[in-house]
Amino acid sequence: MVYIEDTLGDLLNKCVDDIPDKNFITYHRRNIRWTYRDFNDRVDLFAKGLVALGVTKDSKVGIWANNIPDWLVVFFATAKIGAWLVAINTNYKASEIEYVLADADIHTLCTIESYRDTDCLGIIHDLVDKGHLHKLKNVVVMDGGRSSGFVKAEEVFELGKKANDIVYRRMQAEVSSSDVVNMQYTSGTTGFPKGVMLTHFNIVNNGYAAGQALAYTPDDRLLVCVPLFHCIGIVLAACASLTHRMSMVITVDFNAEEVLEAIEAEQCTSLYGVPTMFVAELGHESFSKYNYSSLRTGIMAGSLCPVETMNEVMDKMNMREIISVYGLTETSPGMTCSCTTDSAFLRATTVGRPFPGVEVKIVDPSDGHECGVDENGEICCRGYNLMKGYYKNDKATSETIDSDGWLHSGDIAFKDEHGFYHITGRIKDMIIRGGENIYPREIENFIYSMPEVSMVEVVGIPDEKYGEIVGAFIILKDGCVLTQEQVREYCMGQIARYKIPKYVFFLKEFPKTGSGKVMKYKLREMGARLVDDMLNETIVN
Repeated sequence: MVYIEDTLGDLLNKCVDDIPDKNFITYHRRNIRWTYRDFNDRVDLFAKGLVALGVTKDSKVGIWANNIPDWLVVFFATAKIGAWLVAINTNYKASEIEYVLADADIHTLCTIESYRDTDCLGIIHDLVDKGHLHKLKNVVVMDGGRSSGFVKAEEVFELGKKANDIVYRRMQAEVSSSDVVNMQYTSGTTGFPKGVMLTHFNIVNNGYAAGQALAYTPDDRLLVCVPLFHCIGIVLAACASLTHRMSMVITVDFNAEEVLEAIEAEQCTSLYGVPTMFVAELGHESFSKYNYSSLRTGIMAGSLCPVETMNEVMDKMNMREIISVYGLTETSPGMTCSCTTDSAFLRATTVGRPFPGVEVKIVDPSDGHECGVDENGEICCRGYNLMKGYYKNDKATSETIDSDGWLHSGDIAFKDEHGFYHITGRIKDMIIRGGENIYPREIENFIYSMPEVSMVEVVGIPDEKYGEIVGAFIILKDGCVLTQEQVREYCMGQIARYKIPKYVFFLKEFPKTGSGKVMKYKLREMGARLVDDMLNETIVN
């Protein structure tokens, strides 16, 4: 693989020199259309405004917002002056935002008035008043919200108009591709979240590799409805678009009908999402109103995709070249991906082969030996895509990246005889029932073959006799009915008896992270409570 040595700022500047009038970003329902030149002009003004606010090289600039129009402006502005953009999950509440602001040493926070049921400005005001954020110097209110005494984005742009251009150009010249440009925090399901430091080199080249896998050209138009604060948005979407000189259509939030409408209106050729997003689009009552003939490709990532859903996306949405991508925030994020020519079955049930320039292997977590074909172990990788480390946490970094440079993912996987990788679960999600190792993905794949099942998640539930037992949480397709016994009977004789779910629960929706991933630990907690309730009721009766 030939690597790109340019920084994000260098790449944007080159695009402006070569294709200044090409459309770069469109917000369909807001009637916003920015060419590469328009976008870069906003970036330069905001960057100079940040410098006027005291932001310097390696300063931490946080953004706590949904996909507002200036989200990427803030990202590229920080990239040009050598600051770090700290992308913050929009679902965070007061304690979580306080932790990240303090742990990341954030100097300037860009945020919005509120998001859903979260009063963002109220939370920040409260934390500032209590003196909990000693290093926070500026709060910039984006997207036209009330300022409540903080700086408005418009004021930052005005400061940029008055700033010293020579100082700004000098700062740009000092930025290197090996510098950290983005920091994202891990989910923190097993302890405090950790700040993952990613460099220009990491994300530019990972975005480029994803674009190559998708066979992108400058004629492609990518619809971005995934969160920009997540790697799939900031790297696989924004960086891939920049390296391939494409156009993006962005939605402020995920709305199935807005996505369907924008595909037709903007003639989008590519679409990203987690499986639940595609299920929502396919099942929307207005689905048949829109034309999808412009679509060609895209990415489905984040969790297991039912083969039926993959087939529907390929056939009904015309996305015959859609691929799956697997990775972690720590791998920038792409580690493996499927190919546009792989079968729908392979694209749904495997995560493909390694990205170019990335080594992948499966090791036994107990002793580190490399596993053979079809043998489950921990999937590890080594290459240009590995994070620089966890911020202020050398211990956690050394625990994740070994002395030979291999990053240990914490995911269980196996490689088949054709070189395709299959993810079977998280090490911490593996169910140990009476000494038997059970991999949830295998059971989920089987239950997905039931025609009534829309989504399924399998987790371990504590049990006095076996240590853990298998529990399945199922979302049914509209109008379908199933019982626990019908699910268990379907499994009888088809999978080993110890893998058959002891309990089956039916939900309307799964608890998810801001990026759309199912939070299995929440399901485990829910399953434990529900089983306790059932056992207590039995004792009482």
